[in-house]
Amino acid sequence: MDAKRSNVKLVIAGLLLGLFMAALDQTIVSTAMTTIIEKIGGFDKFIWVYSAYMIAMVVATPIFGKLSDMYGRKRFFLAGLILFLLGSILCGTAQNMEQLIIYRAIQGIGGGALMPIVFTIIFDLFPAEKRGKMMGLFGAVFGLSSVFGPVMGGLITDNLSWRWIFYINVPIGILSIIFIAQAYHETSNPRKQIIDWGGAISLTAFVLTLMFGLELGGSEGWAWDSAKTISLFVASGILLIVFLLIERSAKDPIIKLSLFKNNVVTGGMGISVLYGGIMIAAATYIPLFIQGVFHKTATETSSVLTPMMLGVVLSSQIGGRVVNKFRYRDVMAISALVLVIGTFLLGFVMDAETSRLVITLFMIVIGLGIGVSFSLLNISTLNAVPPQYKGSASSLITFFRTIGSALGITVFGAMQKSAFQSGVKEIPNINPELATQIKGGQALLNPEVQAKMGLPADLITQLLQKLADSILFIFQWTVLLPVLALIFAILMGRARLQASGSGPQGAPGKPEPQGEGSGKPEPSYHGG
Repeated sequence: MDAKRSNVKLVIAGLLLGLFMAALDQTIVSTAMTTIIEKIGGFDKFIWVYSAYMIAMVVATPIFGKLSDMYGRKRFFLAGLILFLLGSILCGTAQNMEQLIIYRAIQGIGGGALMPIVFTIIFDLFPAEKRGKMMGLFGAVFGLSSVFGPVMGGLITDNLSWRWIFYINVPIGILSIIFIAQAYHETSNPRKQIIDWGGAISLTAFVLTLMFGLELGGSEGWAWDSAKTISLFVASGILLIVFLLIERSAKDPIIKLSLFKNNVVTGGMGISVLYGGIMIAAATYIPLFIQGVFHKTATETSSVLTPMMLGVVLSSQIGGRVVNKFRYRDVMAISALVLVIGTFLLGFVMDAETSRLVITLFMIVIGLGIGVSFSLLNISTLNAVPPQYKGSASSLITFFRTIGSALGITVFGAMQKSAFQSGVKEIPNINPELATQIKGGQALLNPEVQAKMGLPADLITQLLQKLADSILFIFQWTVLLPVLALIFAILMGRARLQASGSGPQGAPGKPEPQGEGSGKPEPSYHGG
């Protein structure tokens, strides 16, 4: 990238706007969903409004990452922006839940292009000594917008219309398109490329079957031990094997498997999965706990994640700045230890008697632990791979973090439901069928549901206590995730960020390796 021919400030502004949109729309729908169901119906399908976006993004992320390596960043970033805006406009016009689900999938495909390419462009734009600060800034925006989504969704829905949670993307996206189209310049050394169609198709099929299994499993008609659910997981396992076999022999694979021989890459991907699970657990269950214990409405609770959000922003900035001074392993180990403390506080210290102030302090600790990963993992991974694989490597971080979130919400959801129903059965003189009727207990947080069920006030109080207990049970198990993340941090070894001119993995003065096998240099995409 030739910074002299690119207007760096406008490029940064365009990238920040694009990243803000894509991350925001992962969570902005949550607090608006009750209103959306009231307006267009589709209660039995609403979960797919979240799932369609996530599945589409997971599928699209590695494919767009690879295409950006092959043909350049700019065209695919702009294509992602256009797809995202098209999906946003269509979502705002949806007349029923089926339409909204389809349009969210279009949004997700666009989001799958935006997030990995943003970080790759930043890596191309700046020398090593400045990447930490910029990655910290962008990591903070990613964490901020992900956690801020429910707050913004509630505010927009209450004061405008639920449709504006999608329409608001239009002016933001148009500005991003203008800035990137006008200010970002790159040149490429084109060569004949071979698209790994087999890898793309098998990867897509693997992700779809896995995500469908995770989303449908445990729902009505899809018991975890049913033949239908098991067949989805078996199919996903077979397709994963097929994908890996294809990638081993493909000339230009979607995912270069040899990248995982690098401990920095492997450690970073492992941490991404685990941190994705931790973040989704905190963002999902802390608000539910606050609602149940302090009897707040969903809208009133939408700001409860603000302390964690502030912690994420602060530590993402810190992570980006200290990466120039310490080994990746050391920074991520401290991050994991902070998360061990944070999850321990939530699972073993917090209870129904804990004050909001103390819970706020616990959430700040969680945010401080998570935020470092948003900046440091991008820096460490991109610095560890050859230039022709940077787009793919960046996409893998988003890919594994999203997989971790999907696994986390599914596994923790099943555990919470089981713990809640077991707790309900312990209530004296309780109707055994009630535990089955109220499933995981979240519906009890809605006063209208409480009134419709006609349950006495003292029983409602006992049920909400069991709901709080089941959430604490989740956080007790969550402690295992940062412990495992600590192991992956240690796996990263002694690698650290080197100044400009250093090769991958921190070999001063060693040129970055080029393509394998041919002895000819691979193409690189740098600004003209």
